[in-house]
Amino acid sequence: MITIFDVLSLFCGLALFLYGMDLMGNSLKKSAGAGLKNTLSKMTASPLRGFLLGLGVTAIIQSSSATTVMVVGFVNSGTMTLFQAIGVIMGANVGTAITAWITGLSGLGAGASAAVNALKWLKPDSWMPIVAVIGIALIMFSKRGRKKDLGAILIGFSILMVGMGMMGDSVGGLKDSDAFKSILTVFGENPILGVLAGLVLTAIVQSSSASIGILQSLSTTGAITYGMAIPIILGQNIGTCVTAMISAIGANKNGKRAAVAHLYFNIIGVVFWLSAFYIVNAFANFAFVASYIDMWGIAAVHTIFKLLAVGLLFPFAKYLEKLAILTVKDKEAEDDSPSKLLDPRLIATPSIAVARATEVAATMASISCSAMRKSMKLITEYDADEAEQIRDLESKADVYEDELGSYLVKISAAPLTDADNHQLTKLLHIIGDFERISDHAVNIVESAEEIRQKKLAFSKEANRELAVMTAALEEILDISEHAFRESDLALAAKIEPLEQVVDDLKDQIKANHIQRLQKSECSIEHGFVLSDLLNNFERVSDHCSNVGGCIIELTHDALDLHKYLAEVKADDGAFKKEFDAFKEKYAL
Repeated sequence: MITIFDVLSLFCGLALFLYGMDLMGNSLKKSAGAGLKNTLSKMTASPLRGFLLGLGVTAIIQSSSATTVMVVGFVNSGTMTLFQAIGVIMGANVGTAITAWITGLSGLGAGASAAVNALKWLKPDSWMPIVAVIGIALIMFSKRGRKKDLGAILIGFSILMVGMGMMGDSVGGLKDSDAFKSILTVFGENPILGVLAGLVLTAIVQSSSASIGILQSLSTTGAITYGMAIPIILGQNIGTCVTAMISAIGANKNGKRAAVAHLYFNIIGVVFWLSAFYIVNAFANFAFVASYIDMWGIAAVHTIFKLLAVGLLFPFAKYLEKLAILTVKDKEAEDDSPSKLLDPRLIATPSIAVARATEVAATMASISCSAMRKSMKLITEYDADEAEQIRDLESKADVYEDELGSYLVKISAAPLTDADNHQLTKLLHIIGDFERISDHAVNIVESAEEIRQKKLAFSKEANRELAVMTAALEEILDISEHAFRESDLALAAKIEPLEQVVDDLKDQIKANHIQRLQKSECSIEHGFVLSDLLNNFERVSDHCSNVGGCIIELTHDALDLHKYLAEVKADDGAFKKEFDAFKEKYAL
């Protein structure tokens, strides 16, 4: 009989098991974050490569649900195509099978004498205390970094195995329970009920690995046969799709299609192979069906099914894609706002989220710099349509900054590696500078409109000087955008010398204007507009200077721009060489 204390012990073991799995998975994702980012960035259209990547990533983070949710986010944000996603999903389904083999370790040595069973030394109870002590030592005595993450992985694994043991011990009384055996017999006689039971259990705990672990614990009662377990295991594979389906709510059509493709993959695999198994068994009468299954048997069935499902559907990946497209039909044009590009699902893997935010920030930089370039052309060639486009670009840059800022703050709450933390800090500083550049673009548009409305015309000399200034602005914008996009320190180092040249140009042009004013070659009204233009140009170069300084400083784990800029200008070497070159290039 099973008592109330056994039930409480079962729930306590389940809580520890789920917490240990979550802690281990999150720590693995954090530790392998940069590797995951680099690996996924090399994704190709090859289903085989996607399969191998999905398998490898899931084996690392120990959760096919997490990988699939991540894939839905990639497809939703445009980082990955639906066809690529299908290969990764298939690989993720196989990769998660390793968890069942790990949890099966708790069954080692069962039913044999400790004196004669050498495998008992491999049983987690024998070495788990050592793993736990090492893990807590790494957490307590290590600073931030890989060692601390490794400690969390070891502690998570220890808690997981302790929970597994508690669940196994708590259900020991079910071995002699006639009611428990009768329920299991129903599953063996009616596979559909078994599939539904596995599906519901997995949907509740949101993890096929966790539900497989629960089934492995129940198998220690010695009351579960292969015939009872097989439909439950297959149902668990369908249940794991629930997490991805929930995550697809609010996604665009391609994000939904990725989740649907995952569901179809498992449903088709279960229906085909379960039907095939029972049809063949009707003639062959497999002897093992009535045999009692253990933890290793559950792991084996789980793995074999996943391999068979991939073998069945891998050659038809294109048709699986078409089926998903038919299910989620095309509607109106998709929203390409940053809120769609910055998918919150990616925050589950912070390195991926930071990489995605960097891509979106690079898009924002292009928008702002494009607005600035267009605005400078309006000074001499005004166009109302272009002016409206610039204002639209400025509004778009504002939205990007707001969305990126909110997204980066959310990422900051997740566990980050030092490299990701530096990148996040850099983005938070730089997006403000690029947004201000777009504001100055609108200011220049207003100055161009004033020139047109008042029918002002600068002198030939003033136009020539403005052309030199705008050429210098074009170059500093190009350098800043490329330095940020490519994290190029050599390019970033060129920004500050050119910014100094822009400052000098502003002073020279203002001084020349005063001379022309004294000679009555231009008016005070011209001077007001010219001053506004020059101030905006100078402010833009200041923001470019901030971008370059931020890129260089954060590479050296610091962020003191004033100190950095002062040190750079005091340097008589590289800075002076670049400054002299730019000064000669943009001499008036």
